[in-house]
Amino acid sequence: MVFSYLRRRALALMAGSPYKYMPLHGDGVQAQEQRLTPTSWFNRNVVAIRLSMVVLLSITITFFSLGFMQSIATQPCSGVSRDRHCRMEVSRSWGQYSSSFSVPSKISPSVPEGCEVTFAQVLARHGARDPTEHKSLAYGAVIDRIHDSVTRYGKDFQFIKNYKYTLGADQLTAFGEQQMVDSGLNFYKRYQHLASINLPFFRASGQERVVESAKKWAEGFHTARLGEKPSHVPDTYPYNILVIPEEDGFNNSLSPNLCPAFEDSRHDSQDEQGNWLNRFVLPITERLNENLRGANLSDQETIHMMDLCPFNTVANEKGKLSEFCYLFTVDEWHDYDYYQSLGKWYGYGSGSPLGPTQGVGFVNELLARLTGKPVVDNTTTNSTLDESPTTFPLDRALYADFSHDNDMVDIFAALGLHNLTDSLPGDRRMSADEAKGFSASWVVPFASRLYVEKMSCGGVDEEFVRILLNDRVIPLQNCGADDLGRCTLSKFVKSQSFARNGGHWNECYA
Repeated sequence: MVFSYLRRRALALMAGSPYKYMPLHGDGVQAQEQRLTPTSWFNRNVVAIRLSMVVLLSITITFFSLGFMQSIATQPCSGVSRDRHCRMEVSRSWGQYSSSFSVPSKISPSVPEGCEVTFAQVLARHGARDPTEHKSLAYGAVIDRIHDSVTRYGKDFQFIKNYKYTLGADQLTAFGEQQMVDSGLNFYKRYQHLASINLPFFRASGQERVVESAKKWAEGFHTARLGEKPSHVPDTYPYNILVIPEEDGFNNSLSPNLCPAFEDSRHDSQDEQGNWLNRFVLPITERLNENLRGANLSDQETIHMMDLCPFNTVANEKGKLSEFCYLFTVDEWHDYDYYQSLGKWYGYGSGSPLGPTQGVGFVNELLARLTGKPVVDNTTTNSTLDESPTTFPLDRALYADFSHDNDMVDIFAALGLHNLTDSLPGDRRMSADEAKGFSASWVVPFASRLYVEKMSCGGVDEEFVRILLNDRVIPLQNCGADDLGRCTLSKFVKSQSFARNGGHWNECYA
């Protein structure tokens, strides 16, 4: 109403005064002219006055609007998922099923003043996808049982009565494809000074959704490149992508599967996640069963019902929140996020006895690229590929690799990115800040991206190395990092002794 009133007043001023003035005659003319002098001045300057008032009103409306919108934007989340102030918080609390976002960083992710990036490596997770095949079958079975057994649906559960399970399995969604296009565009923009004269060397692990993600990323990079002035180098799109098979017995540093003892140790380390499941999910299961009488959902099926929120959301081309998301409170979503974080930490990360060892091969390849020296590794790398300048060049300024969330958690652990994080407890929830940045939604959401930069800075002889994970600068450990989280190249290489010594590879076949 306030906006409408101000707009009507502005339009009235622009249209002019509604009053008409009649000329005066006779002896009173001179006196009347004297009395009307102010009005005459007004008439002579009426255009300027009207314009000034319109400008003042516009400024007033603008400031009022900005203040009003800012007050709305800063309103806190009420804790109810349907509250529009909570939707972003909810969508960033789905663990590895969240979609990538810029994670808060205490150190600016901008390139420091006086420095120039000379090398950039991206390691990206594939974009948003349908559930894996076995999960998709499980979700469909739960929905079928609900439809067959439930006779009365609770107030917020009515939509399930007519919900049809149509999710596929394993493939990228249209939303996920666009994520990767955007990721390629953003990489080009960030490293434009390099990208305009260099093409990345591409590698992708062999699963279809990973390969398609690499292609979509390349499409975004290419699109950004076309928007620039003619490049100094030809744009040979579609770019060559080295696809490394995901087959048993095939060495693949982007998705290793060569450590038999790793699988055993992974299954033995799920106690903390199970403990947390028992603590947080019981009241949710009870509420679901009260509103879906006859369904008799188990605690694990409650997790399946929560999974349906992110998967139905990314199945929507625009990523519109699914109705399943509103069945749970914001606090319950935080519990769910922590449940997924425990799975990553103890299944693949630093809480796994052999998880970090799985990532050693990639780290040694990264060191080779940073230093321009041959790969030295006896773990998951493929020597046939890494010894050829065609399949593993060492002279590129840009590299782009594409993988899976679990494999990336292995790699991050091998790099020591979360060495400051204490073991995650299973009897209480630890926030991402408390966990020094470790959270599945912060670390490996759909389309997650790790940037490794090498930069030269004025007045410093040696180049620096810096690492960003979803735009959050990760302060490097054990190499004398400066206030910007960077280490010199030589000290960074030295700090990677775990990878250079092969991790615990000797235990893989013990």
